Amino acid sequence: MDAAPRSADHDAMLAGRPYDAGCPQLCAMRARAQGLMRDYNATIVGQDARRAPLLDALLGTWNGAVIRAPFFVDYGCNIHFGPGCFVNFGAVLLDVCEIRIGARTQIGPNVQILTPDHPRDPSERARGAEWGRPITIGADVWIGGGAIVLPGVSVGDGAIIGAGAVVTRDVDPGATVVGNPGRPVATGSTPAANTPKSAPSAHETLLESG
Repeated sequence: MDAAPRSADHDAMLAGRPYDAGCPQLCAMRARAQGLMRDYNATIVGQDARRAPLLDALLGTWNGAVIRAPFFVDYGCNIHFGPGCFVNFGAVLLDVCEIRIGARTQIGPNVQILTPDHPRDPSERARGAEWGRPITIGADVWIGGGAIVLPGVSVGDGAIIGAGAVVTRDVDPGATVVGNPGRPVATGSTPAANTPKSAPSAHETLLESG
């Protein structure tokens, strides 16, 4: 990134305070990220010599993460990967605040990790107020396809987020969370005796999740 001092709105954004997204510095940062995304999303598997410098420039910490295009961010520079991570097709990581992802975490297709937040009062939204809250995802986490992780959430090491889950609150280490809103489920191999045969087990909800 450039060496220019951060604007007051940039500082406020990173701190989770209300800020103006139309700030010229933030607009320039988003334009830069969009250019890098465009170039990266035009590449294919095997073009490592082209892909590596693009991801290194786009992300705050790339660490060699394998990221299948297309891949979408707000700024990119606020995203930090640990080593050995994998991101499947169509991931959206909106990083108005930091997104930190631990080592060896796997992210399925069309996952959304969203730090931006907005006022609940429509009149405040109309005035353009917005802010964000950081997201932290631990090491060895598996996030199934189509899951959504909302602002301010922390996901503990070794957790599993089921396909299509909407994660609204923190997830304990090793927990399995499914549904909307996401809730922890037991992960034993034997379904409860009163579970209808037509109902999917917790394990089945994770299948085909990338």
